[in-house]
Amino acid sequence: MEFNFDFHTSEQEEQRVNTLLQYLQKQHPETLAWIAQSASPEIKEIIHQNVQGLVGMLPMDDFDVQITTDREDFANLLASAMMTGYFLSRMEQRKNLESSFSGSDCL
Repeated sequence: MEFNFDFHTSEQEEQRVNTLLQYLQKQHPETLAWIAQSASPEIKEIIHQNVQGLVGMLPMDDFDVQITTDREDFANLLASAMMTGYFLSRMEQRKNLESSFSGSDCL
C-alpha cells in the first residue's frame, strides 16, 4: 500500500499548514507500509465496511460503478478512514490488555 501525497496541490490548500500531512510526507515508505500491514484483519474489515458505507454499496458485478469527488471530500474520506483505523487499533490493544489482565491473578 502506497499513499500518493500529490493530491494536495491547490494554492489555497498549500497556504494552510497541515501538520499531519507534513509528518506523513517525512515518513519512509517502508514505515507507512509496515503500519498499514500491522492492522489486524478485523480492523481492515471494519474500515472496508465503513468506507463502503460512506461511498455506496452497489454490487460491481451488476453495475459499472464510477465515483467522482473533489479533493476536499476525498481528504475527508481519507481522514475518516485513518481516524477509524487509529481508534480501532487502540480499542483492539485495550481489549487485548483487558483479556490478559482478566486471565492473571493480579486483580
